[in-house]
Amino acid sequence: MSLPSFSTQAELFSTAGLTSNLFAPTDRYRLFAQVVYPAVADMRGELEKCYCPDNGRVAIEPVLMMGVSLLQFLDGLPDRQAVEMLRYHAGWSFALNRQLGDELFHPTSLSTFRQRLLDNGQSALGFRKILDALVAAGLVSRQSRQRLDSTQIFGLVSRMGRLDCVRETLRLALKELEGMTPSQERPKFWAALWERYVDSQVDYRTSAETLGRKMADAGSDCWLVLEWLSGPGQAQRAAGEQAKLLKRVFGEQFEVVAGSPTPLSKEKTPVTAESALGASEKAPGTDEGMAPGTDLGLAEGVNPNQPVSPDQLELSAPVMRAPVEIRKKGKGELDSDRVQNPHDPTATYGVKGEGDKKKEHIGFKIQVAETVTQAELVPGEPTRNFLTGMVTHPAYESDEEGQEKMAAEQAEMGLEKPPVQYVDGAYVSGEKLAEAQAEGRVLMGPAQPAPQNKEGRYTTADFDIRVEERKAICPAGQQSTQCSRLEDQKSGRVNYRFEWSWQCENCPLRGQCVAPEQKHRTILVGEFHTPLQARRKEQKTEAFAQEMKHRNGIEGTQSELVRAHGMRRARYRGLAKVRLQNYFAGMACNVKRWLNRKAWELVRAEAESMPAAG
Repeated sequence: MSLPSFSTQAELFSTAGLTSNLFAPTDRYRLFAQVVYPAVADMRGELEKCYCPDNGRVAIEPVLMMGVSLLQFLDGLPDRQAVEMLRYHAGWSFALNRQLGDELFHPTSLSTFRQRLLDNGQSALGFRKILDALVAAGLVSRQSRQRLDSTQIFGLVSRMGRLDCVRETLRLALKELEGMTPSQERPKFWAALWERYVDSQVDYRTSAETLGRKMADAGSDCWLVLEWLSGPGQAQRAAGEQAKLLKRVFGEQFEVVAGSPTPLSKEKTPVTAESALGASEKAPGTDEGMAPGTDLGLAEGVNPNQPVSPDQLELSAPVMRAPVEIRKKGKGELDSDRVQNPHDPTATYGVKGEGDKKKEHIGFKIQVAETVTQAELVPGEPTRNFLTGMVTHPAYESDEEGQEKMAAEQAEMGLEKPPVQYVDGAYVSGEKLAEAQAEGRVLMGPAQPAPQNKEGRYTTADFDIRVEERKAICPAGQQSTQCSRLEDQKSGRVNYRFEWSWQCENCPLRGQCVAPEQKHRTILVGEFHTPLQARRKEQKTEAFAQEMKHRNGIEGTQSELVRAHGMRRARYRGLAKVRLQNYFAGMACNVKRWLNRKAWELVRAEAESMPAAG
């Protein structure tokens, strides 16, 4: 798709000049045209890479599309309303260097433009270019103090139980395969599965016992479909998006237990042809517990006691199940990155907090980084802080993983690591404190407290532990008698175990330190315990409490992004699209702060230029 000619200059006889008289010098649309639009126009060189320069019809100007996308996130508008604003709002036309009455485009073109950015790896383009403009304006430094925090994003899907997830995945797979498979090529179990998963649904009033049987049925039916797709000549069908998703969900929720010699526990009850029969779906003429035979739909001449392939199942066998043992995985065996809803496999389960403050959601997590200006603001002065990073990642990942991704993103944008980074306890560990110290930086945040014991005995916080010197001092003032270095071969993690052996025998503090079943006290700490111990002591001081006040502003920034720019809920499905949404939200937030700052500076400059009264 080719591009039209582009110019930032309005025509001589245009309505742009007349429109400019409608807006005061501090109006945000005038300021947008003066300071923001040049930065948007500067993106054209990068946007050109998303188009074919000498093929296809002339495209809609990408600078206009980027500007409209920015304004719609600035005002919180959907695509259709954004195009309406471009038609009727003089401020929008003035801000984007348009003339009133210029030809418009269909709202779906905005969706196409966003997809074009995704396809060409330009999701962060707008955010990065606005950040570069802020650096050029002297409002952001390449290396500055920052604060970092995360918040949750609800995916654009409903929360499903395990049974609903498996059944819906099967339904989507069957719908996809229907268009790829002529009726004469469909397997003999097709009609039964179509009736069960496409033409019907589970009654919400169904008992728990029946739901358990239906989960077993679903696992068996998944196996039938996957075994059929693994046969000869099925490569194209097996490569379908929903077919691959079915294989993934089956692997996450079930396990094939072939020829298990011993009975499984109740939680691991195998799904066989016998056990998978639901009470309401048994074949005519079969009794409770009856082994499957020809009445269950096996083709003539097939031995019911031998394993069969899916193609040997008859069409008239709506209750036949997989001739293998399949068990549902226990809750503790499920992976945190498993599919929660087949309509958006990237929306995963996440939890934040504990007890009454525990928050669960299905969706994503975002890390937001913001500059920290220590200078006090005068009354009425807008903030001097701007966003320097927006990292969207799966909900199940930890904040430490998000912190590492934030550092990588900022490095790609030309920012250096902050000399001081204000965070909460989720980002602080002994390893991270040691890493920041080695790099000459300060990771400012509270460390997690030492583990407590129910009996109220001394914890590691009560000991003076010096890992580098391989010694520790207990509350009674006794030095450890032994230090052992322990390395986990699998993870490579190193721990140190300190022991006091004979010194605990007659110690007056033994009852407060050593458990009754122990001979002497032992302590196990990590190799980075020294900086962790120092932070636990430091965070009890008043100076630390005063310094940590700089972190509190990130909570207000998160609230601003959620309330003003809709960051709490995903507007689109898929991690890539949600990431693009958040980049636009962050760009809009920075632009809004930039315009507010510029307007305040103009008002203050005008006030200072006026002669004093009297």
